[in-house]
Amino acid sequence: MLNKSAADNHSTSECMVPEHLNSTGCRIGYAEGKGRGVYASRDLAAHSVIEISPVLLFSAEEYEKHGKYTVLDHYTFKWRDGRMALALGLGSLFNHSPNPNVSYSIDMVTESIRYTTARRIHDGEELCIYYGHKLWFDPVDAESASTSEEKDDGWGGLPRLDDEGAEEFDEELQQLLNGNASDVIPEDQLPFSRIKLLPDDEEEDEFSAVRTERAWAVDIPEPRHTTTMLKWLKTSGLETPSMSHLKRIRREGDKMTILLTFASSSPDPPVLPEGVGLPDPYLVDVPRSVALTLLSLKHKTSYWPTVYAPRRKGEPELWSRGKVRWAYEAMREVVQEAKHAAEQGELPIASYVPVPYEAELREATQMLDPHLAHDTRKSTCHPLRHSVMNVVRTIASHRAAEDTSPTAAPQLAPPTPSLLDFGNPAISSKSSPSREDRQNGSHYLLTSLTLFTTHEPCIMCSMALLHSRVKEIFYLVPMAKTGGCGSTTCVPKLDGVNHRYGIGLWKNGQKWAEDSNVRVDGALDA
Repeated sequence: MLNKSAADNHSTSECMVPEHLNSTGCRIGYAEGKGRGVYASRDLAAHSVIEISPVLLFSAEEYEKHGKYTVLDHYTFKWRDGRMALALGLGSLFNHSPNPNVSYSIDMVTESIRYTTARRIHDGEELCIYYGHKLWFDPVDAESASTSEEKDDGWGGLPRLDDEGAEEFDEELQQLLNGNASDVIPEDQLPFSRIKLLPDDEEEDEFSAVRTERAWAVDIPEPRHTTTMLKWLKTSGLETPSMSHLKRIRREGDKMTILLTFASSSPDPPVLPEGVGLPDPYLVDVPRSVALTLLSLKHKTSYWPTVYAPRRKGEPELWSRGKVRWAYEAMREVVQEAKHAAEQGELPIASYVPVPYEAELREATQMLDPHLAHDTRKSTCHPLRHSVMNVVRTIASHRAAEDTSPTAAPQLAPPTPSLLDFGNPAISSKSSPSREDRQNGSHYLLTSLTLFTTHEPCIMCSMALLHSRVKEIFYLVPMAKTGGCGSTTCVPKLDGVNHRYGIGLWKNGQKWAEDSNVRVDGALDA
């Protein structure tokens, strides 16, 4: 994008700006040295759409002959197909900043540009976008002019990695992000891969894949004692929900066997009721979960009669192009924070909890400001000051300081796959969670929130995230020797945990981390 500020300074001798009718909280203002710009006329929530600008397009030939010799040359930029584009409306008035607070996305279909706040913006703050690295003017609010020769990404700086060797990755990501924000992105095209917490339907369709556990069973010589034994089980304390996927009685010809309890719950044989004349209990292998398919039912029943409960296809949560963009912004923020931490002499590990993408979650969680933290164990001389622990502590302090009011935030509905438009209305920051909301857990620490981090959390941090009720986490670098989210173990996958959170491993994350110089010792607890 060319320097429109220069044109403004030539043509505007006085600080006169037109009144702009805008319902999204924007106004036109003037700043010395920068000319006209766009300013917030009220507080704006993160991820609010503030402008959708139609684009006027000029052919390359037409522009070369005429357009470049006019004032248009200060406002146009190169469109994806080589034509020159002029954003109408507020689109041509956004000034440049190396740290933009507005991101933009190009819609080739409607020939328009959608401008969205990248973070919460306060009344009176200027709204700026990122023009790219190839600047031929000195930004007023920058210490020095940009001298980087990196390719102008055209995405408001979103895919910018600030490192050599990342250009190919940027181009691939740009292709993914370019287009309608509401389009659903296929699972195999997402920039991350999900770590499976529960077995898929197909995973136990092979006999060798059936997971089993040892359990105590006893034969019933007399069928008339079956009812007596079932009644006894109900009062014995041996009947627990953990065995609800198994049938209690197995019939093989004239032989009947009753399942008693898992050996893990009772290492010694259970004491049987007197007067029934039963033989001694013995150990058998039984499946650990229900049969989800007819094929797995066949395999599992060969061990022990198993309940057939075909799962309603629990399709992974759908991700729109807009939400992918939101996730990339968040991961980029994490990388930048890790780099800043390294400059301060800290370990280059950072964690970030952004404002939720969905309007429903923003309102229900009342999380209207992002929270960012880096590792501080060096400066504090405290071995537990990991970035995850620090950001959880920050959010805990934020929750504790929230002002209670009679206005209650809505409770969260059971999670369902959703696809919400990128242009959600701004949420007022005045509403606060009620005491009832706090008690029912909708505002407990990281409930329903997403955490992004540079490195796979260690076991301690993974447990802290489980306790915080985080919805999901995404990380760049797996830690093979210390990681608790898929490497040495997977904490939310463990049996007996009372909460599970989703885990996403960023594709090309290792390369991103290396190019950004945020590497750490592989034996370090992140």
